[in-house]
Amino acid sequence: MRTSIRPGVFWPTFLVLMAAVVASYVDLDAFLAGTSALNSAILDHFSWLFSLASLYLLLLAVVVYVSPLGRIRIGGEQATRLLSPLRWFSITLCTTLAVGVLFWTTAEPLYHLMGPPASSGLEAGSADAALFSMSTMFLHWAFTPYAIYAVPALIFALAFYNRRQRFSISSMLEPLLGEGVKRYAGAIDALALYALVAGMASTLGTGALTIAGGVGQYVEGDTNPLRLGVIIAIIVVTFVISAASGLQRGIARLSSLNAWLLLALGLFVFVFGPTLFMLQLGVESFGVYLDNFFTRSLFTGAAGDDQWPYWWSIFYWAVWFAWAPVAALFLGKISRGYTVREFLRVNLLYPALFAVVWITIFSSAAIYYQLHAGVDLNAVLEDRGIEHLLYTLFRELPLAGLWIPLLLFIAFISYVTVADSNTDAIGNLCTRGLTADSDLNTGLPMKVLWGVIVGVVSWVMVSFVGIDGVKMLSNLGGLPAMLIILAASSALWIWLKHPERLTPTDIHHSDQDSR
Repeated sequence: MRTSIRPGVFWPTFLVLMAAVVASYVDLDAFLAGTSALNSAILDHFSWLFSLASLYLLLLAVVVYVSPLGRIRIGGEQATRLLSPLRWFSITLCTTLAVGVLFWTTAEPLYHLMGPPASSGLEAGSADAALFSMSTMFLHWAFTPYAIYAVPALIFALAFYNRRQRFSISSMLEPLLGEGVKRYAGAIDALALYALVAGMASTLGTGALTIAGGVGQYVEGDTNPLRLGVIIAIIVVTFVISAASGLQRGIARLSSLNAWLLLALGLFVFVFGPTLFMLQLGVESFGVYLDNFFTRSLFTGAAGDDQWPYWWSIFYWAVWFAWAPVAALFLGKISRGYTVREFLRVNLLYPALFAVVWITIFSSAAIYYQLHAGVDLNAVLEDRGIEHLLYTLFRELPLAGLWIPLLLFIAFISYVTVADSNTDAIGNLCTRGLTADSDLNTGLPMKVLWGVIVGVVSWVMVSFVGIDGVKMLSNLGGLPAMLIILAASSALWIWLKHPERLTPTDIHHSDQDSR
């Protein structure tokens, strides 16, 4: 089938991103003031909805899992699997975890330990603050964020493979709005694409700073635009080559390598770190997480005029929602041949359990060294930044000389694996003519183009502007993305009532108006 570029999706996203880069470079203060004000207004007015929506998606996933809908096979009963179960899980895990879990699971618990919510009455650095910190990590990084990813991904998979809709985010809205949603497809896809590309640029910038922090321990000199440019260029070239080589080769192999490296890293820290403390604090704080799950999930801080949820929980929900629509395209695309129940296990349950174990190991270790080992990690965090914290922690473990350079490699591979899957989805989204029966590989030019765009935006921001602006640009996409996902969730309620509508037909919808 002939494919071509979707100008209504590609050009608006490209031009808005370039305009943001230019505006931030010309007048950084005005740019940051404008984006910050808009970001704050969204959180002020919709914090309650972000909290409710994230909890709703998790509960909806449970309802779907236990319902008869769980037995339906994505693509129909005769659908063949694109991937083996192990490869599928490794790609899903690495696509969603990214490099953030490496560094934030050691840094974030220190923020909560030393700066708990003002309205909680907790004393900084206390035992209760430690339990609050760990239980917060489970809330922010386990079941809820994976539900925000998994539910729209499941809706897209069923719409694309079973309903034979187009490769478009708007396809998730077809059960609710009918075929008339096609006229808005370009605008919907461009909006979600913009949020994802801005998010990828900010994450790449953060990853480059982190890798530069590790390189700085072996190479003299400060982190400068040239060093950051070299690091970003290497990352971009690697993930573009991986994405261009296709799902079965580049993405699958890198994800498998990344999963095994993460497993080895976690086992090493568990065995040689404060093992007993990890197990004890992990179990106790997981109980606190379960005991306070609904209260903490819906905590907006309004009663005590507390800004903590805006800085953390609600901010996170906005970030997850901003990334979710385009991530859903990739996660849905690779799920053909599996049942809905298998999909929810691989995209929600198993990765969330992996995150729980990872947090138990790394977050507990950070708290242990801060409170009981005389290592002031919080001072490192405040004085030198997040990029130096994990390396400092590893110096307290044996074989640091071996593991610290390996950490650099794992950080590099971790970002590449999430970037290549998203680049793959971006390329598909900007291409007209893709159907459930087509190759779903847009080829090299589109992926190279978007890889270069992400790299350039990231380098300019992190070298000359700062990444705060592009982070806020990405987060601004959280509100419309959430509204799209909430509207799309109605599809699952429709299919729960009428599962016969998921029987694949031979009707392939025209993509001529896929602007």
